[in-house]
Amino acid sequence: MRTAIRVMLACLMTLTTQVEVNAGETRKNRTATLKQHDYTAAYTLQRIGVRASCFPIGLRIILAHIARQTGRRLVITSGHRPHSGRSQHTRCYAADFRIPGVSERRILAAAASAPGIGGIGRYCNGLVHVDIGPKRRWAHCGKGSLANLKPRTKS
Repeated sequence: MRTAIRVMLACLMTLTTQVEVNAGETRKNRTATLKQHDYTAAYTLQRIGVRASCFPIGLRIILAHIARQTGRRLVITSGHRPHSGRSQHTRCYAADFRIPGVSERRILAAAASAPGIGGIGRYCNGLVHVDIGPKRRWAHCGKGSLANLKPRTKS
């Protein structure tokens, strides 16, 4: 059995080394890759089951902005949830996350300054919700820390 596996691996390695690559296409692909931004480097997933591959570019930009403003990587706890009613999660337009070691106030301020931000919410367990839906704010904890996001006017 081991011999058969070794023979198959040797054949596979031989085939992959024999494939010719057009140098012009390789150079072109490398240039295209450098121009694209990898917004997924701004966050990590809490579990394998968290669906985030469908996040549209607008949401990825928001998450990258928050990571840049806080100087830390986000931990996505919830992304696409197809059976969550009228939530933005059903269309993969929302993410719930936390940033270990960063205060909730700082996270909320970074989210409020993100380009294209829609909804911003916070939960009692320390999670923050952002989405690209309509602009709105909420807190499901009772204490209105989101009120601190409004700019103060001088009297």
